[in-house]
Amino acid sequence: MVGKNREVKLKTLDFLEGWKRTHYCNELTIKNINEEVTLMGWVQRRRDHGGVIFVDLRDRTGIIQVVFNPDFNSEAHTKAHRLRSEWVIAVKGKVVRRPEGMENPKLKTGEIEVMVSSLKILNTSPPPPFLIEDDIEIGEPTRLSYRYLDLRRPRLMHNFIKRHEAAQCVRRFLSENGFLEIETPFLTKSTPEGARDFLVPSRLHPGRFYALPQSPQLFKQLLMISGFDRYFQIVKCFRDEDLRADRQPEFTQIDLEMSFVNEDDIMDISERLLVYLCKEVFNYNVSLPFPRLTYDEAIAKYGTD
Repeated sequence: MVGKNREVKLKTLDFLEGWKRTHYCNELTIKNINEEVTLMGWVQRRRDHGGVIFVDLRDRTGIIQVVFNPDFNSEAHTKAHRLRSEWVIAVKGKVVRRPEGMENPKLKTGEIEVMVSSLKILNTSPPPPFLIEDDIEIGEPTRLSYRYLDLRRPRLMHNFIKRHEAAQCVRRFLSENGFLEIETPFLTKSTPEGARDFLVPSRLHPGRFYALPQSPQLFKQLLMISGFDRYFQIVKCFRDEDLRADRQPEFTQIDLEMSFVNEDDIMDISERLLVYLCKEVFNYNVSLPFPRLTYDEAIAKYGTD
């Protein structure tokens, strides 16, 4: 019975059959008016206004309104009656300016819409357990049970994109300043650090274990002794600690090491990296140099260094 239902579903779905996406949703602007485009993504919402159907199409970049007008293409309009939230679709159509007074200033694409000439339904979806929007309260157990839906929400999608941009900026800046990105081993020997190790049993050596690194400390010191001079890595670290607000069992850090330098050199490269990140990723200007405290000043003022 399950196989038969799947067969029926497949018969109601379309295949791309050579269609290629020409743009992401948020890439389109008034400069693209009168262009024929192909877009792909998820149905954020569908509205039927007395015959004309409006669909907010969403991909990782944002939302654009696509319009199914029976006077423009009756076949696509008829097919659009089936659409529901979170269905996966592909559309072909022409970019047009929205009618005067119908612009949406909340959207980057709010001045335009796509008049659809062809629609492909790539997959259907049952009603999601929560709206794919930011301004709603969702319990953490529900979010984790439907993580693939939770990650579709704009804020979380934005966070992952910004993290990617930050990682690329780190690599670019450090590479331009003479650093080499070198990967260090994950399966290694247990070494004394500030926390307990996560252990991985060895298949080839029963009763013996690898340790996951709490940091690449020994490896980067080995690299300095070997003469690599400047090393960096965006690296996973693992520490078996009790969960607290500032403690996670695994985390990612920007790890670097330099030879033939003093503390001022280290603070200088760190400050310039942060300034570069803030400007490139968030377009935020930070002034140099950062205020600095001596150890005695930090202890006297804050009780900690």
